[in-house]
Order: sequence, then C-alpha cells, then structure tokens
Amino acid sequence: MPQPGEAFQPQSSAEDSVFDLLVETLEGLDEAPRGQFLRQFFRTIAQIELTDAQSNEYWRRILQRRQQMSERLGGRISLKIVIVDVLSSTNILRVPVLVEYDDFKKLQVNAATDSLTGLYNRRLFDEYCEKELIRAKRYNQQLAVVILDMHKLKEVNDRRGHLEGDRILQLVASTLRTTLRASDFAFRIGGDEFALLLPQTDSEQAVTLCRRVRSQYESDLAPLNLNISVTVDFGVAVYPQDGEQKSELLGTADRRLYELKHATREGARVTPMPPPPENEAAPAPASKTAEPEAAPTAAGSPKTPSGAPDHAHQERKWERVSLAGTKSHAILSDLEQQSAKVLDLSYGGVALQFDHPHDLPQQFNAVLHVPILPPVRVVLRKTYALPIEGGRVRVGCAFVS
Repeated sequence: MPQPGEAFQPQSSAEDSVFDLLVETLEGLDEAPRGQFLRQFFRTIAQIELTDAQSNEYWRRILQRRQQMSERLGGRISLKIVIVDVLSSTNILRVPVLVEYDDFKKLQVNAATDSLTGLYNRRLFDEYCEKELIRAKRYNQQLAVVILDMHKLKEVNDRRGHLEGDRILQLVASTLRTTLRASDFAFRIGGDEFALLLPQTDSEQAVTLCRRVRSQYESDLAPLNLNISVTVDFGVAVYPQDGEQKSELLGTADRRLYELKHATREGARVTPMPPPPENEAAPAPASKTAEPEAAPTAAGSPKTPSGAPDHAHQERKWERVSLAGTKSHAILSDLEQQSAKVLDLSYGGVALQFDHPHDLPQQFNAVLHVPILPPVRVVLRKTYALPIEGGRVRVGCAFVS
C-alpha cells in the first residue's frame, strides 16, 4: 500500500508483464526485423495491416507517448493503454483486441528462428555469440565458434529442385539437433550456411564434434539416393587462442572453412596404395586405424619392386592435400617435443618429413599444426619410411582413432 506523499503505483498484471517483455525484446532488434515483428504484432492485437516502416513509426510514437504520459501523471503507465491511445488517435484502430500470451510467444519465436529449419536465425546468433563470449571471458573458459556450409547444395537445387534442396537443409538441422550436446547452440545464418556455438570446448573437441556431425549427416542422407555428393564443410575458431572478439573468431572460422574447401577440392591428387617395403611386413588390418598414408613416387603412382607402376592395387579412398609452401608441422610429444614438417594430409593419414633418419616407434602421439585446422592432437601409426632428396626421410602415417 502506498505511503503518504508517494505517487500511486498500480500493481503490474500478467498482461503488463507481457508488454514489458515486448519492449525489452524489441530494444535489441535492428530496424528491419523489428518492423517485421511489429507488423505481425499490430495485425494480431488490432487486426490492422501496416507496412514494416509504418509499424516502426507507430512503435516510436507509442514509446514517446508513454514517456510523456508517465512524466505528466508521475507514475508508470500501462503500455496497453498507450497503444490503444496512439492507434485510436490515428483512426486506424478498428477492433482493440488484447494480445494473447500464446500468440505473443509465437511472434517471439517467429522473430528469433529460421522458418525452414526451426534453428535460431542470424540475429540470435549475433546476440548469443556476444553473450557467450562475455561468459567465456568472465569465467576464463574456451568457446568454439564453427561455420558450416553445404557443398553441392546448388547442384541439388538445379538438378532436383528447390524442394529437395529445402529437404536437405532440414536434414542438416535435424542432424545438428540429435548430435550436439545440450549446452551447444545451432543457427542457420544464411542460405546454405550454419553456425555453432560450443561453450567450454577446445579445438580438438570442436573438430571431433564437427566430424561426428558430418558422419551422422552423411548416414542420414544416404537413404535419399541423391547421387550427388552433398557434404558438410566446416571451419573452427576458438576463444581465446584465435581471437577475443566476435569478428576475429568469425573471420578465422570462415577462412579455415574456405581453406579446407579449396585444399580438398582444388588440385588434390588421389594416389593408390603401394605394396609394403620388401624389408617390412604389411601391418595387420586394425579396426581402429584409419586408411594408411600411401607412399608416393615421382610419377605419383606406386611401383612394384621391378619399378613398373602397380595398377592392381586399390586406389586410396581419401584425397591427399599437398601442404607444400606452408608452415605446416607436427610436434611429436612422445619424442621430447621433436618437430617434423607436414608434407601432405588426407582424411586417413599424414606424411611427415624429417631432416635426419629417426628411429620412430610404430605408434606415437603428435600435435598437427596445419592451415586448414586448429592444432589437433592425434595418434599416428607409421606405415612406411622413404629416403628423399637431401638425406631427408618421408614417413607416412595413418591416423589411429
């Protein structure tokens, strides 16, 4: 109950709280999405049709009138009263219908989500990214930002129609929902672009998660029998290693995404598997070892001991990406942090160059530093060692999961 001398303050109703939530929500919106939101809002509460620009203008008048009335009366004025006052004064209000809470929540959802996939939209991504960065800085935690896009989605649209392309996008969204952790966020930020925010996640965990998403998506896609290799590409950046601002992290993730796309699809070679060296038995197949790195020859094809190209061997499943001219290297944590140059890379293995022969164990740990990925800790299994020019040695290795 008000004390003597105090201005009377009416108690807030549930309806007033809804309108206060509306004001708070719209403060963070840019003009274009705010206009779209308000156009639907005015249609719902008053059955009036306005353009986006008119909706923004009426909202500006409503907030201005509310401030004037509050100052004049010395107390808080219900936004509902102000809306009715402003709309009635312009003779456009025909049926003053009060907004239902469920309808308002639907408007909120429509303003925050992508209508095709049901994921959060670009506006929410920008907002959440800033919030999660602030949280990561406050608690000294890592935050991974991932940009994903669809390879050959345009080809699906051109050959199978946009409805099939929409189906592919919806499948990606479904895969993200079932694969991501409860603490992760997924967004559709463009036509075929998606983004992930992964709190408390380092680069190795982020890359592992992205590979799991890609693998699950390809499995979900297989029953569609598209005969088009629609794949998910990704680029990862991690706070604070790759930057402390949203623009830095997005730039790094985007650059790594397109470096990966370029490196894996522009001029990469497919090289068959060679026979094992005469003095070394072929390693026994292992279910936990990726496809071994193939030993190349000057001509790009393996040769039999007689020197003739061996075309009978099965071709490699994964393309080899040459990293010549880059600063790619590996740190061998099992061997007193020794360093080796990374010559090329594939999904199944990697080729390392040593300046002098080393007695490497058959299996060892390393951290790869390559331009298409953040630093990745891996377990490698040696598959061959070949002398190369200048007394150096090329060692092919397979990834061991």
